[in-house]
Amino acid sequence: MFLTWLDVNTWLIELASCRILVDPWLVGPQMFGNLDWLFKGIRSNPRPIPERIDLILLSQGLEDHTHRATLAKLDHTIPVVASPSAAKVVEELGYTRITALAPGETFTLRDNLQIKATPGAPLGPRVVENGYILKALPEGLSLYYEPHGFPDASLKQAGPIDVVITPVIDLTLPLIGPIIRGRKGSTELAAWLNPQYILPTALEGDAKYTGLLASLIKAVGSADDLRTHLAEQKLSAQVLEPKPGDRTELTIQPRSVAA
Repeated sequence: MFLTWLDVNTWLIELASCRILVDPWLVGPQMFGNLDWLFKGIRSNPRPIPERIDLILLSQGLEDHTHRATLAKLDHTIPVVASPSAAKVVEELGYTRITALAPGETFTLRDNLQIKATPGAPLGPRVVENGYILKALPEGLSLYYEPHGFPDASLKQAGPIDVVITPVIDLTLPLIGPIIRGRKGSTELAAWLNPQYILPTALEGDAKYTGLLASLIKAVGSADDLRTHLAEQKLSAQVLEPKPGDRTELTIQPRSVAA
């Protein structure tokens, strides 16, 4: 298994001979509703669009996960698996092979990669976005991804899962509280899923942010805080911190029968 963090929420996952591009933001600025005075993200080191993409995986319909400018540049015949809100965006952009997954539903790519949607971040009344469990078939190597730190309690029955990609810090707004709940979410996932590796997501990396909203967001926590918690709880997961653009090979150890 190889993982490449392409900054913020964007990952390239290489699993089961498939290359999956997750929540891509690779070109142009990132804004919500073109309101640059409210929030604007700029990549200081733009990254090339990866070659040979087998699947695009979208967790949320918001611009920081379903980035229209990036998706407009990608081949519209690439299969897309998305939350229902994200599926509407790529449909508007003209993509032709879209599978919208609600939590609990699954999709199989080439008979060797299974993707299961799980309940993810609550973004409004009756709006819950997706997390995903990816599993290689038949060997069973597995990965869980959710970018806001809201793992659902149903995951207690899903473990063990080899690799977890999750926020490890909280991003909070005054009067609202955490919009990303990484500290609690990452510790829950470590206990529930017994992963061998945890990789932080939703970090700034090389990206720079301006605007009113960006000035109000406060970051709390760190990867070292998570490492301390894992040691206290005698959990063995390794917390890795790849740099943007680094391709990281993960060696998954066989599980014992008792795991």
